[in-house]
Amino acid sequence: MNKIFTVVASVDEIPEGEQLRVVIDETEILICHHEQRFYALQYYCSHEELPLEGGMYENGCIICPYHGAEFCLKDGRVQAPPAYEDIRTFPLKIIDNTIAIQI
Repeated sequence: MNKIFTVVASVDEIPEGEQLRVVIDETEILICHHEQRFYALQYYCSHEELPLEGGMYENGCIICPYHGAEFCLKDGRVQAPPAYEDIRTFPLKIIDNTIAIQI
């Protein structure tokens, strides 16, 4: 079955360097705008299930604001402890100045 993309925000709602939490079918997602690209990630860090929202960007990664775990924005892979488990990423596309995510 083909999963559909759900429009969740306008690109104008998330300035460069910012983030936005959205919920689709009870799944919490963090949209990140970094270096002119948008990424959709699992909202919670895999280390202690604390929000990644507010985390800084560095070298294509988001850094958890609580304990410093780092995750690749592109694929969710752990780049630095204390996390050891990757996080989920979601397909994202821009449609007519809106952001759509597939879960």
